Amino acid sequence: MRTTLILGVAMVIVGSGLGPQVAPAQQPGSKRTDLQRHDLSAPGREVVQVRVDFDPGYVSPRHTHPGEEIIYVLEGTLEYEVEGKPPMTLKAGEVLFIPARTIHAAKNLGSGNGAELATYVVEKEKPLVTLVK
Repeated sequence: MRTTLILGVAMVIVGSGLGPQVAPAQQPGSKRTDLQRHDLSAPGREVVQVRVDFDPGYVSPRHTHPGEEIIYVLEGTLEYEVEGKPPMTLKAGEVLFIPARTIHAAKNLGSGNGAELATYVVEKEKPLVTLVK
């Protein structure tokens, strides 16, 4: 009985998105799936690769990263607002480069799932995502 209870609680935690594979910056309407993280030959830097899924109409909060972000749109139609540039609409197969510490946000313009492969080249031991007002 106790083993069943513990197993049930563990399944609820993982199913609710509270497991260790979920980034702390998870927002309702989006899902971040960590794919890989590796140290780079440049001291103090690492590469992090994440799949980000956006529900229809989802708008991410404005945020920055402690390094560069390279985006490849996997599915859907996503609009990116990058500080200092006009909004850009990208579809599956298109790419975007966001310089380090640049404020940006994304919105799913489509009626279905939108998804991107985000690759970050960032400073180690800093928060991957910092929200901006």
